Amino acid sequence: MNPMTLLHLKPMFEQFRERHPKFVQFFGYAGTHLKEDALLEISITDADGKKIVTNIRLTQEDIELGNQLLELMK
Repeated sequence: MNPMTLLHLKPMFEQFRERHPKFVQFFGYAGTHLKEDALLEISITDADGKKIVTNIRLTQEDIELGNQLLELMK
């Protein structure tokens, strides 16, 4: 990854963290409790109330990727 991209993303992530502290705390907590074969489900409800949902069954590689991303955001 380009180091300049990381420098650009850091202040954006800090602003996101300030706007949505519970979201960041949730992922910090959840990230320490994820195990292989866990089911991760994500849903989005748009402004009109329409909801979309998806899920994935986690592999060890998925967990390792998530841990690396969390380290980048610290």
